[in-house]
This record gives sequence, C-alpha cells and structure tokens, in this order.
Amino acid sequence: MAERWRIWARSLALVCVVWACAHPAAAITVLDDRQQKVQIDPAPQRIVSLLPSLTETVCALQQCHKLVGVDRYSNWPEAVQSVTRVGGGLDPNIESIVALKPDLVLAAGSTRGADRLQALGLNVLRLEPRNHADAQRVWRTVAQALHVPAADSDRAWQAIQAGVQAAVQSLSPAARQQRVYFEVSPAPYGASASSFLGETLTRMGVSNILPASLGPFPQVNPEWVVQAQPDVIMAGDSSRASMLQRPGWSRLRAMQGQRLCVFKQDESDMLVRAGPRMAEGARLMADCLNRAAAGAGSAATGTSR
Repeated sequence: MAERWRIWARSLALVCVVWACAHPAAAITVLDDRQQKVQIDPAPQRIVSLLPSLTETVCALQQCHKLVGVDRYSNWPEAVQSVTRVGGGLDPNIESIVALKPDLVLAAGSTRGADRLQALGLNVLRLEPRNHADAQRVWRTVAQALHVPAADSDRAWQAIQAGVQAAVQSLSPAARQQRVYFEVSPAPYGASASSFLGETLTRMGVSNILPASLGPFPQVNPEWVVQAQPDVIMAGDSSRASMLQRPGWSRLRAMQGQRLCVFKQDESDMLVRAGPRMAEGARLMADCLNRAAAGAGSAATGTSR
C-alpha cells in the first residue's frame, strides 16, 4: 500500500510539472496613470525606477534586488545606493537605461522620455501617487506588476496604514486645534488639503491653510501665508533661510512663537514621498504638532528627534 502511495505521489508530481510547463503563469495586465494597458509577462527581473517613491515601493515589496537602475534622487533604502544612476525624471539618460536592458521601467506620469523609451521597445509603467488613494493604487499596481501575491502586498499595506493611524491617535487634543502650513520646497510650493500630506493632516484633525481647490502641491504667494496666519509651519531645511527673507513673515505668529518644524534633508525626503514610509512621515508630523501645542518655543529647533 505504501509503495502504491509513493508511485501515486510521484505521478502526481510529474503531472504538476508537466501542467506547469504547459500552463505558465498567466500574463498580468495593469493600467498606468494614462489608462494605458501594460502587459507584464513573465515577472520582471531587471527593473529601472525613475521616481523615488516607486523605488521605495519596489524595495518594500522585497524586490530591491531586481533594481538595475534608479534616478539620482532615490536614496532609500541603503541597498539602492550602489545601483546605477540613470538621471532624473526631467532628464533621464535614455542611452544608459536602454543599455541596462530592463524588462520593466517604472516612471512618473510626468517623466520626460517615457514615450521614447516605449518607442524603443521597453515596457514602461507610469505611476505617480499624489494622495492616499493614489498611494494605495500605486502600491497594488506595482505589486501586481512584480507578480507579488496579493495577500502579501495587502498585508504589508495594512501595516503601513496601521502606522499612520497610530500617529493620528498620538495627537493631543490641543494639537488637533491648530492650523498648519506645510512647505514642500522653497519656491515656495506647499502641500494642500488634496495632497497625501494634507490628507494625513486632515486625518489628524488639524486644518490646512491651503485648500484642496489649489491642487495637491500649488505654488504659494508668500503674502497669502501671512494673511492666513498659520499656527504651525512645517518645512524642509532648504526653506529655512528663504523664510526669514520673505516680506511680512517676521510677523507670522508661528515664526514669533517659534512654532516652526524644520525637517532635515533625509526627513524631508521621506515626508514628501507617497510610499511605504508614509507612517514614519505621519509620526514626524504628529511629533511636530504635539511639540508646538505644548507651548511657545517647543518646536523652535524644528528638527525631529
């Protein structure tokens, strides 16, 4: 009887092998931000990423080892530091990308040269998250494109969202009463209520002085910020010097009360990327708000701990 079971098991194994050879994994078709269908088959083994948030997503899905090229701004995790640089979203090095022979190129919708790469026969998937819904959609799309099991990607996404919610719940009642201006670059550009940063602030129960109607990341008139009088200002270290030179900013209550959180470069990078580190970014924002609400001057040094 035991021998018959062994023979049956070997036969079943052989059938499974033959079936797998005759029925390879089905090709996966995903939609990019331009609503173009991108067919991916087989699972990509050589990936080029031209957007830091996409690079981070690939790595968070445990596929970092498949990256053969990244843009100059991709700097997390540590494993990507040694990956070949192929320019940026505005100036990708087409020749270098083609030479790497990628079977998938991940790019933003605004990436220049994406059409050229496609015309040269490369598989290009264009994705650019701007809000929380985008971030989740992009996460799932990249996971599908890389043939990561849905159960695994969903479990990882749920962990990210749990981290965001933990940051939300850490706010004191006083912190939730504040009005915030979040500057993403010194031009200046800000994060409005329709951006993923603005949506995080909304989940925290605080007000954003930049309405959703301005678009996710609008260029801001510095005088408008003076009129709006935010209680707290969040910005990257690159904005600190220019803020002090803007007309009327010395009269801002947030500046006078030193309720200004200035994030270091690595923190700013993390905060402005709608990807797997959104929970860490939410924690930084919550920490800033709690310190500002604790009393004047509590956020004066500005950098997070």
